[in-house]
Amino acid sequence: MVKEGGPLTGEQIAERLGVSRAALRPDLAILIMSGVLDARPKVGYYYTGKGAFSMLTEEIARYKVRDIQSVPVVVATTTSAYDTIVTMFLDDVGSIFVVESGGLLKGVVSRKDLLRAAMGSRDLQKIPVKVLMTGMSKMIMTDPDEPVLTAAKKMVEGEIDSLPVVRPIGPETDKAFEVVGRLTKTNITRLLVEMGQGKRR
Repeated sequence: MVKEGGPLTGEQIAERLGVSRAALRPDLAILIMSGVLDARPKVGYYYTGKGAFSMLTEEIARYKVRDIQSVPVVVATTTSAYDTIVTMFLDDVGSIFVVESGGLLKGVVSRKDLLRAAMGSRDLQKIPVKVLMTGMSKMIMTDPDEPVLTAAKKMVEGEIDSLPVVRPIGPETDKAFEVVGRLTKTNITRLLVEMGQGKRR
């Protein structure tokens, strides 16, 4: 009704629906809180064009990766595959970022990579993780200022569970990346849950 004929006053809406203005007040309040309607003094109620989904999208778009990222789990390139498995188990993560001195990103190793190595007959104590890792040329990364929605899209399209949050170091021609965080599906799910519980504003 308001969408097709608005703006309408509360009295006009109540009259068309055959109810009292007082009986209508709680319903109008809910529609305003949900963002479907808005109201202006001496003008009345009008349709905003925003449904619950668009309101959620707008709310999520406010957040940057830095707002929800977690601490990265890293190992050095010289760490053995065995010790990497132990780190993965202790930190309860599905992938680990491989770095050189100074925290410079060199690659990522996943559970699948380590499982594949463990199924062979090789000694995991003697295999450096750099032999098993996925290198920089195939990595997908994010940065602290990237919108969460953009980073989440990268994860979906790449079919991966986490992204390294990096900061570029050095000249454009010879750029290296320092790992400053980790963005996971859990981080994003926690954001949605907290928004649903009203803990994020």
